[in-house]
Amino acid sequence: MLAFILRRLIQAVMVMVTVAFIAFMLFQYVGDPVVFLLGQDATPEQIRSLRADLGLDKPFFVQFWHFLVNAAQGEFGLSLRQGAKVSRLMAERFPATLELALVAAALALLVGVPMGVYAALKRGTFISQAFMTLSLLGVSLPTFLIGILLILVFAVVLGWFPSFGRGEVVHIGWWTSGLLTAKGWHHITLPAITLAIFQLTLIMRLVRAEMLEVLRTDYIKFARARGLSNRAIHFGHALKNTLVPVMTITGLQLGSLIAFAIITETVFQWPGMGLLFIQAVTFADIPVMAAYLCLISFIFVSINLLVDDATLAERRARQDAIGWQPKDRDRQVSAALKIFAKFAQSADKGAARKVD
Repeated sequence: MLAFILRRLIQAVMVMVTVAFIAFMLFQYVGDPVVFLLGQDATPEQIRSLRADLGLDKPFFVQFWHFLVNAAQGEFGLSLRQGAKVSRLMAERFPATLELALVAAALALLVGVPMGVYAALKRGTFISQAFMTLSLLGVSLPTFLIGILLILVFAVVLGWFPSFGRGEVVHIGWWTSGLLTAKGWHHITLPAITLAIFQLTLIMRLVRAEMLEVLRTDYIKFARARGLSNRAIHFGHALKNTLVPVMTITGLQLGSLIAFAIITETVFQWPGMGLLFIQAVTFADIPVMAAYLCLISFIFVSINLLVDDATLAERRARQDAIGWQPKDRDRQVSAALKIFAKFAQSADKGAARKVD
């Protein structure tokens, strides 16, 4: 296990260094930040002086090495536009982005899972078909269009929710939270719905597909033969096995919610890291852009380590070595159940036990 963890950590470090190098290299072609800072009327002497002060006159690999060493220490240099530490700017914006992503993920789970279960158990009904149609719309419509439509309906026409900002926040040390105030929840509603719609439709379709697959397995037939109620079969057995891949995918999608919150934050002027990144691109603020991508890569790598499929495969291999047969339990078995066990196609995973 220790060797596996070390191997995964080495791979994570290699991924982080590669992402940092590619990002730093691509950002060299965004534009000259000195021109944005001084304007078009700057003299050549002013340009050379500012480039020397910012360290932009040094070779590319020297700049990248300095950035890499400082990034390993949690320092990403100074913002070329604001003149403040990039780490401080990220720390100020990170709570807003994380809260938005967590609320959107919770909303997608709380709504998507029940919709997926209903669509699987009630196939062919009008409500089930309506859910599938809505899921197609959620996948097809771009996020910025959904956000604009929500602003138009609920902020402009009805006036129920604000269209921008984070609202009132509570300071807890260096952390700021809007979830502890009523205005904070009022402001986060529309951005969270906008960000959650795509994930909601993805989770709903995934739950439906997995639920239909699980309902066709042998151990579900075995449970029906035992005379269990539909409620016990659907929610006590089928749903538990359905949620295993759903939780894995949801964990990986949390990184996507944080990374792709850029569009939502721009539409709603949400003061998070995504809006900071867009502003940095506008002014060719290379340290902020590179720091943002490195942080997003770190989040993806960390989540991937937590929900790594290799860990699940290792656990399954260990269980295969032990065996999947259930422990001996004294239980009366009916004649019908014995007949079903004789004809069962699969005897692994406890689908059917050996009977005499």
